[in-house]
Amino acid sequence: MPTRNLIVVDTPRNWHFNGLHAEVVSTRNYLSSDFPEIPGSVRVFNLSHSYRYQSLGYYVSLLAEARGHVPRPGVDTIRDVRMLMVARSFAEDIDERIQTSLASIAEDKIRLRVFCGRTEPPALAKLARDLYRLFPVPMLEVRFSRGERWRLDGIRPLNLSHLDASEKTRLEEALRAVLSRRESGGRPGRRYLYDMAMVVDPTETHPPSDPEALHRFTEAAKDTGFFVETIQTADIGRINEFDAVFIRQTTAVDQPIYRLSRMAHAEGLVVIDDPWSILRSANKIYLAESLERAGLPAPGAWVLTRKDLSADALRHIPHPCVLKIPDGSFSRGVRKSSDIDETLGILEDMLKTSDLILAQEFLPSEYDWRIGVLDHKPLYACKYFMARGHWQIYNWAAGSDDREGTAETVPLHRVPPAVLKTAVRAARLMGDGLYGVDLKQIGDRVLVIEVNDNPNLDSDVEDAVDGKDLYLKLARCFRDRIETARKA
Repeated sequence: MPTRNLIVVDTPRNWHFNGLHAEVVSTRNYLSSDFPEIPGSVRVFNLSHSYRYQSLGYYVSLLAEARGHVPRPGVDTIRDVRMLMVARSFAEDIDERIQTSLASIAEDKIRLRVFCGRTEPPALAKLARDLYRLFPVPMLEVRFSRGERWRLDGIRPLNLSHLDASEKTRLEEALRAVLSRRESGGRPGRRYLYDMAMVVDPTETHPPSDPEALHRFTEAAKDTGFFVETIQTADIGRINEFDAVFIRQTTAVDQPIYRLSRMAHAEGLVVIDDPWSILRSANKIYLAESLERAGLPAPGAWVLTRKDLSADALRHIPHPCVLKIPDGSFSRGVRKSSDIDETLGILEDMLKTSDLILAQEFLPSEYDWRIGVLDHKPLYACKYFMARGHWQIYNWAAGSDDREGTAETVPLHRVPPAVLKTAVRAARLMGDGLYGVDLKQIGDRVLVIEVNDNPNLDSDVEDAVDGKDLYLKLARCFRDRIETARKA
């Protein structure tokens, strides 16, 4: 089912743009309880006169979200552009683009009018696209001033009364481009219920899914009713063209992938990994505290700071121990220490990167369990064996042949019940998305090591037991969430 586009304006009779792939409706008509239900995906370009809190334009975006439509702007964006400090914090993500794009400007102040990611002069086109990515408002005025560096000085949504004739022409051209973008993408003839963006980073050396796994998921998603398009974080400005987002690149809070997840969620899309899962899973100190409060078994853990840079302060920590930078991933930022003197050296080095370091009890084992959990239910089970001659699954100092340990996929019914139960309880602390829970089984003890968002799904590894059924379960989860949200 193709996406429907609605342009909402206060007075449609004053709307003279023709040939757009959209239906123009009045603000009051859209807000009416008699407004007909539209099946499938709907994009709403809200061009109301005002987005002020509790104004008609504000309620257009609010009601669009309630109806399962995708508004531009969303209510979160309306709030964000009204708060300069918040907008400035967002603009930090594109600071390099701001400085580069405005470097040749002679004046100390500049005002840009951005229409659906387009502006004049053409030299500022990339900056305009980035601004629209951060603040997806169809008509936006952005001001910058220069001190030691350029910085965002003001931002406000515009309405049609603010535009002169040439600017209305530019708006029309910008809308035509964004509204026709879907048709120019060469969609296949088959009709699909929903549209999914699968986000990947083609430059990543160790992505969470290999190409064959991505292909297998795509095929399963098609069978479930999804048209799947592979995108990158640079395509964030298109995110409201989709109903769902599946992130298949390594996540990090300080990277554009987090902003994409946040924006997708704010736009009302079903997204895995959602921003809360990324935030929570990214930090090992958050996990340690959450596990302790929940009474879940885990290795002993201690939070260290610069105050602990003495032998006396470290005597309560058993050795050997493991030292972790809170937001490390793939075994990076994790080091083993044999004694207090070694711990002091490692700790001093790590504190250059992070103000807090997690020390954890060292528990050697031949392998770690990895339990995939989706919607609070086990999805798959693997044994990840340690790299040859090493104490971790990954040994980044080794050659490529010995860098990673082997893996063995285990049918869920053959996994010890205590392992599955503990994994599900630990994943619940992070949310209801897709997680990979790492556990150690030592005698009768089952201990949680980590809960990872964005877990590996590689061909012939995690899917070795269930094959296509694994990907079908995941695709059905997306579909069920979309349909549940639209019925609410």
